[in-house]
Amino acid sequence: MNFEEKVSAQIAQVAAFADFLPAVAIINRATDGAAIWMNKRGLSQLGIELSDLQKFQDKEYFERFFNFADSEDINPKILALFERNNDEEVVTFFQQVKIAGKLEWTWHMSSTKILFRDDQGAPFLMLTLSIPLDRMFLAQKAEKLLHENNFLKENMLAFSSLSLREKEVLKRLALGETASECGDKLFISPQTVETHRKNIKKKLGVNTFFELNTFARAFDLICLYLTSTLGTGIWLDGVLSY
Repeated sequence: MNFEEKVSAQIAQVAAFADFLPAVAIINRATDGAAIWMNKRGLSQLGIELSDLQKFQDKEYFERFFNFADSEDINPKILALFERNNDEEVVTFFQQVKIAGKLEWTWHMSSTKILFRDDQGAPFLMLTLSIPLDRMFLAQKAEKLLHENNFLKENMLAFSSLSLREKEVLKRLALGETASECGDKLFISPQTVETHRKNIKKKLGVNTFFELNTFARAFDLICLYLTSTLGTGIWLDGVLSY
């Protein structure tokens, strides 16, 4: 059996059961990312025939069906997977897919592993299983995590412009402390706290307490924590309070 026959045989093994899976199954060529096979569920979601899908170059395939912004997170994971070249390893990520007939992107959770290697032992085919998040009961939680991730990306530069002292003041203000309370703990005057407050708002481009609190939570200056065993608690400033 030559190499092409081995590749075809591997794809046939997956195709034999993939249409029974409650997920989209895709086989991509590891060398260039081109999609060379997809189960019926995936083809139906994209509104395309397999023969037409196979005509796409890798760039055309990703530009048509996927949000390019996600590649910043996904590509390093896939490349690292190839470098480690481990049979047991699976990488999981979120990605936005353009579903046929829908204007908005549809978030998916996808998991990828190496499926087949060439004669030199290098990854040649990768198998991905992908599930639309809006069909999962945890969709709202996942959407919240994705929103927070996007918030971090969009505001990292602004947050990094804060000095260490300004971050300390931001934390105290987000916890609801007054200028006097904040000043007492940081050994500075209330007037200095107010000056820091103004600078923080200017640097972050915010005006309200809610916006300050959002930054503090997103960048782990404060953390809200709920416990189901001891009752409902809030983790504030390193102390679990009830």
